[in-house]
Amino acid sequence: MKSNSSAIESVSPVLSTDSARSDGGRIASGGGWAGIGWGLLGVVAFSFTVPLTRVAVEGLPPLFVGSARAVVAGGLAAAALALTRQRLPRAAQWARLALVALGVVVGFPLLTSYALTSVPASHGAVVIGLLPAATAVVTVWRTGERPSRGFWIATVLGVLAAVTFVAVHAGGLGTPGWADLLLFGAVLLAAIGYAEGGLLARELGAWQTVSWALVLAFPVMLIGALVSVPNGIPAATPVQWLAFAYLAIVSMYLGFFAWYRGLAIGPMARVSQVQLVQPVLSIAWAALLLGEAVSVATLLGGVAVILCAGAAVRTRITPERGARRAR
Repeated sequence: MKSNSSAIESVSPVLSTDSARSDGGRIASGGGWAGIGWGLLGVVAFSFTVPLTRVAVEGLPPLFVGSARAVVAGGLAAAALALTRQRLPRAAQWARLALVALGVVVGFPLLTSYALTSVPASHGAVVIGLLPAATAVVTVWRTGERPSRGFWIATVLGVLAAVTFVAVHAGGLGTPGWADLLLFGAVLLAAIGYAEGGLLARELGAWQTVSWALVLAFPVMLIGALVSVPNGIPAATPVQWLAFAYLAIVSMYLGFFAWYRGLAIGPMARVSQVQLVQPVLSIAWAALLLGEAVSVATLLGGVAVILCAGAAVRTRITPERGARRAR
């Protein structure tokens, strides 16, 4: 890998904000959908995470699931960076990569793994359904994007629809407990990691951003993985190992290729709202993979969530302040 030099400092970003950003007017007329498309591809990849985490932690320690999947992904990331001879990030970028690592490599996987040992996948999806709104808030604070009032209305309605949708499917929200606190923490950390990662993807590239974050977190996650299995490799069924493999390769790595590219193209606040469909997809996969029943009310709720997500991504967002900060 090459280190930075004074000549490298002047190289333009991988995705400049001028070329990467979708204009608010074009989105309504059918243009500028690249960011939405890439973001949706990432959401589809992530939508398997909750049900497959629930499968994995039935036979594997939650600390192992949360940390070892980052170790596997980190190994893949290190190999990809070395083979493609990527330049090392600058000092300021390493500090921002630490935020990405804290949010999406360490915080979200570990907290959700522990939470899903005591609550079903559908319950976890209720709280994780708050992630689009959290990401939008962090994005606005971090980048200065200025969504319209219609965007916020659609976002709030979408969150309410997502929570109601999953609550109907699960038969109620239940009494909040320690698992809900872990899930709320996971949502907050993921939102920070998504927003900062989307900005860094404009400078480093989408897959490079998640790769460097994984490499940065690798030593800590390796320690966590080793501590979680003091008696050697844990015994689990082939299905549980397959679930873990998906979490490590796709949820922890490949899914971010598309997700961070979508955020980098942006506007980030709008792209983040495609996450509203993630609980719908997660319930669908839970029904197919885990045999959970899907009622008519659940189907109607899913349609409402998708309509709200569609309304959010079609609203206008003023990006000028975000453009100045991102450069």
